[in-house]
Amino acid sequence: MQLFEQANTLYNDAKYEEAISKYQQILDTDMHSAELYFNLANAHYKLNHIAPSIFYYEKALQLAPNDAEINQNIAFAKNMTLDAIDVVPEVGVSKVINQVSNAVSFDAWAILAICFVFLAVFSFINYYLAKGTKTKRFSFTVGFIGLFLMIGSVVSAFNKYDLDKNNNPAIVFAQESQIKSEPNLRSTEAFVLHEGTKVQVLDTVENWKKIKLTDGKTGWIPATDIKLLKKF
Repeated sequence: MQLFEQANTLYNDAKYEEAISKYQQILDTDMHSAELYFNLANAHYKLNHIAPSIFYYEKALQLAPNDAEINQNIAFAKNMTLDAIDVVPEVGVSKVINQVSNAVSFDAWAILAICFVFLAVFSFINYYLAKGTKTKRFSFTVGFIGLFLMIGSVVSAFNKYDLDKNNNPAIVFAQESQIKSEPNLRSTEAFVLHEGTKVQVLDTVENWKKIKLTDGKTGWIPATDIKLLKKF
C-alpha cells in the first residue's frame, strides 16, 4: 500500500509525528495488521508516548502473539511505566486446564471435538463388524480413546470460550488516575495508576469501569482514563 510505504519512509526519516498521522489514516480505513500496529507503536515509542506505544504493541501481539521482536519492544516500552505491579501466578489444576485451553482457539477445539466423535463412532462400528479378537480389542480401545479426547476437547472449548469472554484488557492513558473503591468521585481512593499500565475490565457502571490488576487488586476508574484493547 502506498500510504503504508509513505509512513515507513517518514519513520525512517525520523519524522515520527507525520508517520503516526499516516499510520492512523490507514487504521481509519479499518485495515489491520501486526506490522502496521508494530510500526505505529515504534513511532510512539520514539516520541516517549508511553500509553500509545504499549497500546499498539499490545494490538500487534493480538495478531502475532509469538513474534519475538514485538515481545522484545513491548518489554522496553513497559520499562517506561511507573507502576510496578506483581503478578499472582495460577497454581494447581486450574493452571493446567487454562494452559491446555489456551493452546488453540475455540474454533480449533470445536473441530477437534467433531473429529474425535467421528473417530469414536467409526471405531465402535468397526468393533461390532470385526470378526478377529485383536481387531475388536484395538477398535474398542481406539473408540474409548476417541470418546475421552472428545470430552476433553468439549471441556477445553467451553473453558476457552469463557477465558476469551472474560479477557477484556485495557491500557491506562491518563498520566495519573485515582482508582476509587466505588464508581463515584465521593468514594475513597483505593490506589493510583499511571499511564501505560495494563488492566482487566470487569464491569461498567455509567462512565466508570471496574478494573482488576495482575496482583488481584480491584477498583473503579473513569472510563475516559483507559482505552480498551478490543478484539478483532
